[in-house]
Amino acid sequence: MKDPITPEVFAHLVDLAALELEPTQAEYLRLQLNHQLKAIQELESIPLESNVEISAHGVPYTAEISPAPREDIWKPYPEPADIIKQAPATDEGYIVVPEIPHITLK
Repeated sequence: MKDPITPEVFAHLVDLAALELEPTQAEYLRLQLNHQLKAIQELESIPLESNVEISAHGVPYTAEISPAPREDIWKPYPEPADIIKQAPATDEGYIVVPEIPHITLK
């Protein structure tokens, strides 16, 4: 994305995310997001040789130096009803979440 995020586009994104922001908060976040996008654009402009492999970071984690993944162990919460009681809306022991309207972006 080469163009900065405009207030109108940011307002649309805030609406899609169902956020409630004060105007000063929204403008601050929009500017910060534009700063982050500018930094990404600067990183993208760094020329790389074609044989450089894509990686998540610059530190290689080979099988020899990486610890083995730990086994996942399921530990049920002793009182799930305590968690359900904290939800603003429930139905027969399940947490009810509001429906998020879907809007097709142009």
